[in-house]
Amino acid sequence: MTTLVCTSASKAAGPATRTLPYPSFASYVKARQPVLLRTARSLTANPSDAEDLLQTALTKTYVAWERIEDHRALDGYVRRALLNTRTSQWRKRKVDEFACDELPEPEPVTGSDDPAEQQALHDAMWRAIMRLPARQRAMVVLRYYEDLSEVQTAEVLGVSVGTVKSAVSRALGKLREDPELVLAR
Repeated sequence: MTTLVCTSASKAAGPATRTLPYPSFASYVKARQPVLLRTARSLTANPSDAEDLLQTALTKTYVAWERIEDHRALDGYVRRALLNTRTSQWRKRKVDEFACDELPEPEPVTGSDDPAEQQALHDAMWRAIMRLPARQRAMVVLRYYEDLSEVQTAEVLGVSVGTVKSAVSRALGKLREDPELVLAR
């Protein structure tokens, strides 16, 4: 953060003096670095990357120090620089691809853990629900997909709780007998 400054050729022969063009910048960094480092760590997964990110943001702040009019808002300025720098790094990241002789294949999934089987069952269930009468379909969706209670379902549809119970029971019976869903069991 300190820079060597030579003000004239006559003084160049003498000992070099170190001056800080912005002495308050150094005091700001010294006072706020732990807090800003915590912010940087929340943006990255690696503590070393967080330190690099903070250093880059502080460099940007140092360059813009003269333009910052309200020094009470420095934390916000540095946090914005942290976020913008991290976003730029994320956008520029390089994805490495390596050629290999053998393709890395995932282990085969068996039974109900297979995502394709789960999706097929999900689709079959929705097709079966769509074949229900509109009133029963509405009650099944509200009751089991929207997770409403019987009382809440009755209130939404403007019917009695007994009507909801009996209609849902009949709908579940039809779903149990649906030929597409019988194969899934």
